[in-house]
Amino acid sequence: MKITSIKTFIVPPRWCFLKIETDEGVVGWGEPVIEGKAATVATAVDELSDYLIGKDPAFIEDHWNVMYRGGFYRGGPILMSAIAGIDQALWDIKGKVMGQPIHALLGGACRTSMKTYSWVGGDRPADVANAVRERIAQGFDSVKLNGAQELQIVDSHKKIDEIVETISTVRDAAPDVNIGVDFHGRVHKPMVKTLVKALEPFNLMFIEEPVLSENFEAIRDIASNTHTPIALGERLYSRWDFKNILASGYVDIIQPDLSHAGGITECRKIASMAEAYDIALAPHCPLGPIALAACLHVDAVSYNAFIQEQSVGIHYNAGADLLDYITNKEVFDVEDGMMKLPQGPGLGVDVDEEFVKKMAETGHNWKNPVWRHKDGSVAEW
Repeated sequence: MKITSIKTFIVPPRWCFLKIETDEGVVGWGEPVIEGKAATVATAVDELSDYLIGKDPAFIEDHWNVMYRGGFYRGGPILMSAIAGIDQALWDIKGKVMGQPIHALLGGACRTSMKTYSWVGGDRPADVANAVRERIAQGFDSVKLNGAQELQIVDSHKKIDEIVETISTVRDAAPDVNIGVDFHGRVHKPMVKTLVKALEPFNLMFIEEPVLSENFEAIRDIASNTHTPIALGERLYSRWDFKNILASGYVDIIQPDLSHAGGITECRKIASMAEAYDIALAPHCPLGPIALAACLHVDAVSYNAFIQEQSVGIHYNAGADLLDYITNKEVFDVEDGMMKLPQGPGLGVDVDEEFVKKMAETGHNWKNPVWRHKDGSVAEW
């Protein structure tokens, strides 16, 4: 079997899909994207295709090594996202050829289903509380919400009071729900110790990206000021990026993204590294169905995986949603907060190719918002 073509499709709301075709008619799908840089990643895929066309898709590990190690410059969001989508599609092909789900080829599942959480939006505490109630009614027992708007490097305590009010309202509305709070790296070191201390009474499931990963040295101080688990990793792209994070002992949960961090092959290794440090795995995935399926296969074989992000109905998905792009929508049904593992061959999702092509005609040019502080300086989004 030989790879004959690699095609990308930039589709709403902010995704890029990839299709690998072979001379025997077996195709594989992947999702290579950095949100806001979809076209750049698609170009990187095209550059990598020069090597892959004509090769046997079965040699996934070797292809991964050539894509990563074959260039003098390596790593980073663009290259690793391009590799990730190709890697997902190669695993999809291998599973289809073998007639097995990918998790069966990775050693077999160590669980039958995966706990998942849903995003909630809203600008006011009451709106957020109502959104949480809606998610509970949909079968979720775990949610995540953005914890803060823009924060100056040193800001007023009123901003912290507003964060606490939101979390308090949610906790009062849903005393038994698991709550993750994502700070998107919007908090800086001078403010973060006060913030995490103020959130301690709410028994949060985790605090995500309390500071940017590049300011990792601040995590030591955060960890000493809270008992709440600390999560990060969506902006790390390889096992080498995670190495010092894992060894530090300050992070409790890692969140590699299967479409950003080298795909199934790399994230499987990152998960195993984390297990050796007794660190939990919660893959980042506010993306499409191919990325989510890839996550579930790695979750299936990772003992330390404890919860999975997914984007059904997420506030970012204006114009199209995750389920719109597949025909077997039931594969992502949630019951009692759990999602069954895909059991079909390969990734186990049936991509609606005609719909993909139709939506690719529209495409997208999604960019994240540019926020500014009151003084006009750029704020973290």
